[in-house]
Amino acid sequence: MVKHILVPLDGSNLAESALPAAAYLAEKLHARVTLLHVIEENAPKEIHGERHLTNPEEALSYLKGLAGSHFQSGIKVETHVHKEEVQNVAKSIVSHSQDEFAPDLIVLSAHGHGGLRDIFMGNIAQQVLSAGQIPVLLLDVPESGCRECFEVKTILLPLDGNPQHEQAFSSGQQLAEACQAGVILLVVIPTLTSLKGEKAATGIFLPGAVNIALEQAEEEAGSYVAEHMQLLDKAGVNATSVIVRGDPAGQIAEAAQAANVDLIILGTHKKSGSDAFWSASVASKVSSLSQKPILFVPV
Repeated sequence: MVKHILVPLDGSNLAESALPAAAYLAEKLHARVTLLHVIEENAPKEIHGERHLTNPEEALSYLKGLAGSHFQSGIKVETHVHKEEVQNVAKSIVSHSQDEFAPDLIVLSAHGHGGLRDIFMGNIAQQVLSAGQIPVLLLDVPESGCRECFEVKTILLPLDGNPQHEQAFSSGQQLAEACQAGVILLVVIPTLTSLKGEKAATGIFLPGAVNIALEQAEEEAGSYVAEHMQLLDKAGVNATSVIVRGDPAGQIAEAAQAANVDLIILGTHKKSGSDAFWSASVASKVSSLSQKPILFVPV
């Protein structure tokens, strides 16, 4: 269960778009919050078109102001400025997460969509996820422009039959209970044309056998989903289920948009190397296809 939320901030309005989600979850989960600012070495004068905070005293005053304006009085909010200048902000956040704060959740703004989003994720979220077992909630600035609009009423929870990903299901159940949210369980069975890597090669040479295997997987998915529906029902969570065929990332993004969900929860694997996590990853593809908030749960 989430009891401590870490929110890294760089002084920009874009980064502050993570605050409503942190405040909402802190209230629902009865969690404390730490607002963090890292002083960057040779920092640019502006970041995201706004003045960059490089003075520790000014940064601390900034964080304290946000603590007072975004969080209810009953929520414990701490502020911390890493005064020693660092070259790599992402690594500093990882270090603070592992050695000092030990949060249960890190909330980050994606700082835009497309190229900027990909760059930000590569530098921050990827390193955090690759370095440890801390879930990361990644948010886009809402299309509506309403930066205070964050509420979890419906959660999309994709399942793939991998026992290692049950941690994501557990996180989704706990969050649904705390927020009194509904859950949509989604299982995507690939088609012959949407297979990747070695499976795609096998499908080219043995299309008949692969099609039979995929049809069998679709049949087995029914009982698999039913088991998870029962678990949610016992927990008092209202849930529905959908089994579809196609490309996993595309189907997840389409389902999230069609149901207008408030949150997608994805299980992700800790891997080494700067590019390993996002390489051919369903999680990264979903993020590029959808602007819905995504909770990445390391497994």
